[in-house]
Parts: sequence; C-alpha cells; structure tokens
Amino acid sequence: MIVLPRLYPILDAGCFPDALGLIAAAEELVSAGVTLIQYRNKSGNARVMLDQARELRRRSRAGARPPQVRLIMNDRADLCLAAEFDGVHVGQEDLSPESVRAIIGPERWLGVSTHDPDQLREADLSSADYLAIGPVFATSSKENPDPVVGLEGVRRARALTRKPLVAIGGITRANAACVIEAGADSLAVISDLLLEPRKSAEEFFRILR
Repeated sequence: MIVLPRLYPILDAGCFPDALGLIAAAEELVSAGVTLIQYRNKSGNARVMLDQARELRRRSRAGARPPQVRLIMNDRADLCLAAEFDGVHVGQEDLSPESVRAIIGPERWLGVSTHDPDQLREADLSSADYLAIGPVFATSSKENPDPVVGLEGVRRARALTRKPLVAIGGITRANAACVIEAGADSLAVISDLLLEPRKSAEEFFRILR
C-alpha cells in the first residue's frame, strides 16, 4: 500500500495568469518540502498541457530535496505517460480506473475522486491506489461542485476503505487539523496555497505534524 504525504497540493493552471506563474508556485512548494504535486488543467488543449507538464517536471525536480517530488496528472492518462509523470488522478466522468490502469501500468499511482458512499465503495474495489472524498467544505475551485460532504462524509469514507484517503474541497490551514482528525490521510489543497506558496506550505506542515 502506498503512503501519501499529509499535504497534497493541486496546481490548477486556471488559477495562474500564465505558465511561468504556475511553475514558480511549484518551485516554491518544492522548496518548502512538498513531495507530491498534482497538475490540473481543464483547458482541453493537450499540446499546452503537455508543454506545461514537461516544464513542471523539469523545474520541480531540479531543486527537489530527497525524496524526489512525485507528480500526478489530473484526468489524462495519455499525458501522464508523455510527460513522464508518476501517476494519474481521475474523476467520476473520466475513464474508469481499470481503463486508466491498463494505460499507465502497475507502477504508477492511480487516484479516484468520489463524492458519496456508493462511489467510494465502487472505487475501493478497483485497482486505485488511493481514494479522494469531497468536497469536504464549500469550494470555489470548481464551476459546478458536488454537494458538500462535511467532516461526517470523511468519517464515513474512512470507515468504508483501508486505502489511503485524500480529503478535498475548501480545505485551509484553519480547518486542516479537524479534517485529519476525521480520518483523512492527506489533504488536497488549491486556494490556500496560492498566496505565498512556500510560506503557506510550511504553515500547513507545522499544523499537520
């Protein structure tokens, strides 16, 4: 079974004015000691996504402390392979976990987003390495978010799987500790790492010790 870091940063290209801003944020996160980053880009432009992903891989690993930073591609198994990323994270409307596994092979990590107990039970039976549950709190990172599951949703998810559990949705330094206490192994964070990424990540690490 894999071991996830407590902090699971997601860099969403839509949150940055350009690729340089995204890469700079990644470098700051790495300098703070982050060991896993998910790259998300919902633009649909595969060429742009691949160029950004390759640059993210090159720059984030250049200054990384051991262990090497693990990079996860959101949605796209094909781009994961092309960019030489370490894994893929898929949602309920993407390829099935088994279809993704057939593409990426057994070594790369596979994560699956879930939003209710039925989805989580189904994902738990798949070859996914870890499962995500959310949104835990209200979030502005998605245009049409699923219903909030709250801390009780995290507790319920924890009771339904032994796989590593990532909580996502509206997670900040102010509420991080209670989400871990509810049973999450790792916290996916987007918005609360945008301002001063290095300092913000370091504060998360202090809270999550």
